[in-house]
Amino acid sequence: MGSAIAARLTRQGVKVLTSLEGRGPRSRERAEAAGMQHADDQRLVDEAGVILSIVPPGQANALAERFASRLGRAGHAPLFVDCNAVGVSTMAGIERVFRRTGARLVDGAIIGFPPKGDDPGPALYFSGDAASDLKGLAEYGLDVRIVDGPIGAASALKLSYAGITKGLVAIATAMVLAAERAGAGAALKTELALSQPELLARFAKTLPDMYPKAYRWVEEMHAISEFIGAEFPEALMYKGAAGLYERIAADVAGDRETCKRIDAFLAS
Repeated sequence: MGSAIAARLTRQGVKVLTSLEGRGPRSRERAEAAGMQHADDQRLVDEAGVILSIVPPGQANALAERFASRLGRAGHAPLFVDCNAVGVSTMAGIERVFRRTGARLVDGAIIGFPPKGDDPGPALYFSGDAASDLKGLAEYGLDVRIVDGPIGAASALKLSYAGITKGLVAIATAMVLAAERAGAGAALKTELALSQPELLARFAKTLPDMYPKAYRWVEEMHAISEFIGAEFPEALMYKGAAGLYERIAADVAGDRETCKRIDAFLAS
């Protein structure tokens, strides 16, 4: 996502800096292909107008803390935007860190697929007191949408949306596998084709698309469960979804037997 958004910005004439500290060869190749320039943290703070944090959710907190104090001391203070799929409580913790340093923070959420070519690309939702300062990004090919709410509102939107879309993928995956184990897979697919053809067509795309992403969805499901609240029993659904995606991720890294069973169901 980060390299795709950077590529769109560079095509619009924007100079995009990125930190490649600790990144592997593939990340460096993607950055180069997107037209990004490597910069150390100080150069990012000195030259950037906006810092977009687009990293795996588990790295979001560390990256925010890494920049908060440096931004707070800077005479020129870029706006730091956390665009990651983190929990509302995690975002609140990041806000506390930034408040202590005096650095400016916006809560961001990206909904949709990485931009390609001239397609519209994903929607970028921003919330917080400084969110309106990001409206200008729309001039550079990004779909910017301002959420009228505090820090945490954009993250809540992202979690709610993912809870529906990725939650539906988890439910479909669990039921396909259960039906296959019980010998009812073919009958289930026939019934879906007759009574829910649109849903079956959606699953034919979204289930295989999920395989390489499952490892990234584990923490997101835990964040959704926390967002709902432990006092509500429905939060347990997303703990189960996290376990399912963890199992799929292990399968992708292993013999892919589980993925093959899903593929066989969809192809039958």
